[in-house]
Amino acid sequence: MSAFTIDKLSYIFIDALTEVISKMAGSSIDVLSTEVDSSFHELTGVMSLNGKNHGMFFISAEERVLQIICSYMTGIPLDEITRDDIEDALCELVNMTAGNAKLRTNNLEQTYTITSPFVINAENMFINTKKRINVISRVLGNRDISLKLKIMFYT
Repeated sequence: MSAFTIDKLSYIFIDALTEVISKMAGSSIDVLSTEVDSSFHELTGVMSLNGKNHGMFFISAEERVLQIICSYMTGIPLDEITRDDIEDALCELVNMTAGNAKLRTNNLEQTYTITSPFVINAENMFINTKKRINVISRVLGNRDISLKLKIMFYT
């Protein structure tokens, strides 16, 4: 996968995530950082991307941020949200973002299929990549929320 394609794919996923957050959480977000960062927050939603270049898609955030997003998505008051609610909302956020991005890539070279999302609950998690892996790493957010978006593609 060429650098141009990776860059184009990053914009597709960024646009998809910003659209989903805008519609489902009623909040506008922007790219806050483009530095490659191998760390994650304590809760990370993950999905496998299968196609010409297989990869993984991650959305990571602090529990407090996901609680805010979950409350807006579901209408559940902040003080009534359970950890299961938060994890379900994170999986749905990953699923909706990847699905949105998939629709945007259907006529492009990067066509892929998506799998069911899952959540990793781990403090101080990071991924150490080897050769032949392209990493897209972005922090998106605003004054109230911050999310880490990562995509890793095997070339």
